[in-house]
Amino acid sequence: MASPTPSDLIHVFFHEGMLNHNTGTGVFDTLTDPGFLEILDKHPENPDRVKNMVSILKRGPISPHITWHRGRSAQTLELHSFHTPEYVNELVKADEDGGKEFCSGTVLNPGSWDAALIAAGTTLSAMKLILDGHEKIAYSLVRPPGHHAQATHADGYCFINNAGLAVQLALDSGCERVAVIDIDVHYGNGTAEGFYRTDKVLTISLHMNHGSWGPSHPQSGSIDELGEGEGYGFNLNVLLPNGTGDRGYNYAVDELVIPAVQKFKPTMLVFVIGQDSSAFDPNGRLCLTMDGYRESGQKLRKLSEEHTNGRLLIVQEGGYHITYSAYCLHATLEGVLNLPIPLLSDPIAYYPEDEGFSIKVIDSIKQFWKKLPLFS
Repeated sequence: MASPTPSDLIHVFFHEGMLNHNTGTGVFDTLTDPGFLEILDKHPENPDRVKNMVSILKRGPISPHITWHRGRSAQTLELHSFHTPEYVNELVKADEDGGKEFCSGTVLNPGSWDAALIAAGTTLSAMKLILDGHEKIAYSLVRPPGHHAQATHADGYCFINNAGLAVQLALDSGCERVAVIDIDVHYGNGTAEGFYRTDKVLTISLHMNHGSWGPSHPQSGSIDELGEGEGYGFNLNVLLPNGTGDRGYNYAVDELVIPAVQKFKPTMLVFVIGQDSSAFDPNGRLCLTMDGYRESGQKLRKLSEEHTNGRLLIVQEGGYHITYSAYCLHATLEGVLNLPIPLLSDPIAYYPEDEGFSIKVIDSIKQFWKKLPLFS
């Protein structure tokens, strides 16, 4: 195989300091010990998941197409572009006090704040590489994740909204319209909330039907959460039935995501990825396999070529199956690279699908969207 040209490379931003965020053990993500179990779970958002992602990109067959950049810590003032100073001060104080549980499963421990600052700064650096015109495709491989973090509070394992900071940087740098496509299995509620009242950012989230999970996550992710004021119709939720699978998922991308992005005509594209949509993730039920992720990557790359001159920022979110998440990441980036044949076969492979119900749901969402300004 010929050596990749610069246009065939994905620029990956990572910093090992993010591995110092220790999330503890318990019953799944509750961090509780009932006293009658011999073995407790590691919290699903633990360093091992990202270690495997780094490893597969360095040692897997995609490695010739990857170039590495060291991430950095964000400055506190940089966080104010998305988060309120009061909330940032709350995070700083929690760190100074030795930690705090902000909501169920979302725990800031010693080392967590430094990791969150690195995740934020690393994502900003990845976006800046694109904005400065040096490269077109950058991937921010970060933890803790960010898309649930809202301007004023933490949520869903997230403290700082990494993608949100990057979107705001793009806007502040002169990008007229930014589209955010979020394929994590959970609603990217924090990112949506941050741009809920502007028509400069189109947020599209494909997620399972999980609803609101409490005061930290008041949004339900329903199709009628559409934005407000100038932003009405620019927050689009694709609420998918559990078990949707590869065919149903990519039908949703074809029928809903691609037409919306084509009408919006973004000048920057942000692809928010989570492998918790996979068939074997402990935190999700949408049942994608490597083939589904690979196809999603191909479609987003094509959209970037059509609308943003190929500029595409990829930001890591969830994905909690320790090994399969790494494989699904590999497949996603294979798709982004638009490689002619898969480099890795699926180690788990076949999962039965019946997309009939999903297609009915997707078609009903399509009819609902037709009344929105973006489609009129």
